[in-house]
Amino acid sequence: MYACIDLGSNSFHLLIAEREAGLIRIIERCSEKVQLGEGVAAAGVISAPAFERGLFCLQHFKTLMDQYPLQQYWALGTNTFRVTANAHEFLESARKIGLNISIISGVQEAVLIYAGVITALPLSDSHRLVIDIGGGSTEVIVGRKHARLLTESLAIGSVAWRDRFFNDGPASATELEQQMGAAVTAAQQVFDGFSPAIKKLGWSESYASSGTIKMLAAICESEGRAAGQISLHALRGLKTQLSTCIARGTDVPAIKERRRDLLLPGWSVLVGLMQSYGIEKINFSATALREGMLDFMVKNEKTLEAMEQSDLPVVNHASR
Repeated sequence: MYACIDLGSNSFHLLIAEREAGLIRIIERCSEKVQLGEGVAAAGVISAPAFERGLFCLQHFKTLMDQYPLQQYWALGTNTFRVTANAHEFLESARKIGLNISIISGVQEAVLIYAGVITALPLSDSHRLVIDIGGGSTEVIVGRKHARLLTESLAIGSVAWRDRFFNDGPASATELEQQMGAAVTAAQQVFDGFSPAIKKLGWSESYASSGTIKMLAAICESEGRAAGQISLHALRGLKTQLSTCIARGTDVPAIKERRRDLLLPGWSVLVGLMQSYGIEKINFSATALREGMLDFMVKNEKTLEAMEQSDLPVVNHASR
């Protein structure tokens, strides 16, 4: 039995699964909005409230994990752990709870995201573009079957863009639209750096994972669009509606209240990305980093040797 812990800048995720007769069965799946990356861009450290929220969540995860006969677990910290001065203090506090966390690079994160996304897809000779918009970073991969042709991690995400463009308190719908415009322009400038290489490789299918994409796909579907698909045309058409809902404090169809603060920054990052790479439509992927972690753990029985060869952190043996 395996456990995968994905410690993102916005949410922490836990996946517990078992291997039985060659098949993988998901036992537990849970997510908590921790927002560990809140204010990191300005302060450079994990804030005291975020630090406390993160440890509280990990204690909950550890309690849940202790209910199962786990052989191995893998806990990986992403962008916030890469860029904060006090990340080592959080790791030490987590060890006292009984969890060893490894920090992975943006490229390592992208490797596992791609592996996770393609677990839900049939093998294809076509080039696939895979995107994951996190709280603090966005991973971009172009691949064919199990091979990655381009792998990048960019310092842009929904929490970072919220703190940069949408953190000045209440605003009118008009002011919010102006902020969305500025956020899209800045996002496109970030993505433009790799646009020539991505367009040169080309792709026939595009997929995007993460809570931001799930939220925007759900909104598009509630507006009568195809399920699990986001079009650039639809996103542009939602600009005024979304800014008005946020300004007035009214419900936004198909999204949870706890994700409202990331709606406009997430919209801005995705629009900037799609404009930069010339994407008219993109498909939502329900699988991402933690499914990639699980896939790697299951496929590599000689875990230590396999991970040393792949330049990935070693899996931990569970203790009760």
